[in-house]
Amino acid sequence: MLDENEFLSEFGIRSLSRFHAEHPYVFHAGGQEYRVSYLPSESDTGMFGGNSNWRGPIWIPVNALIIRAMVQYYIYYGDDFTVECPTGSGRRLNLYQVAEEIGRRPANKFLKDKDGHRRVYGSTQKFQEDPNWRDHILFYEYFHSDNGAGLGASHQTGWTGVIARSLHLFATMRPELILEEGKDAYFDTSGELEGGGPADAASPALGKPLVSTT
Repeated sequence: MLDENEFLSEFGIRSLSRFHAEHPYVFHAGGQEYRVSYLPSESDTGMFGGNSNWRGPIWIPVNALIIRAMVQYYIYYGDDFTVECPTGSGRRLNLYQVAEEIGRRPANKFLKDKDGHRRVYGSTQKFQEDPNWRDHILFYEYFHSDNGAGLGASHQTGWTGVIARSLHLFATMRPELILEEGKDAYFDTSGELEGGGPADAASPALGKPLVSTT
């Protein structure tokens, strides 16, 4: 998952490993060959409705679920358990730091580069340069996993809006508090933030789950 040649992209976790770009999964049935390959954006065939969906692009709900899981594993394993992130980098992170890294990457696509362009808008000149559009961020349905361009519907403020929730979470979360008091310190489903301290002054919304269970 943390290998940049497989699932870990500059813009989040891919829905299929990039390994399958050169090594598609191939099987034979009824005298025909079928294959599933890595597609970072839209489908290159009419199969599956002409939509690549879970065969490569970045979907924010998946990233949010992984972030939540990493935080909960961190509560169990603590600071002493570390993994290499990214794989092959030699950099060791605990699981809270891994969650934070995964939470940071999806935001990269929204940031301006040195030319004032945002990856999320790809080659759409109007959104990149028109002053009436360029600073109005669109939360797309899913994203190109190699260049960060927005794909699908452009108004997914529901699940893609979780990016903002994730950034807020890590801006206000204190890892020492969740180690001491457990996940309810930040993920209390009643909507009340436990634990006290500066975190609850930041926003009562911290008490809500990162991903809704309803």
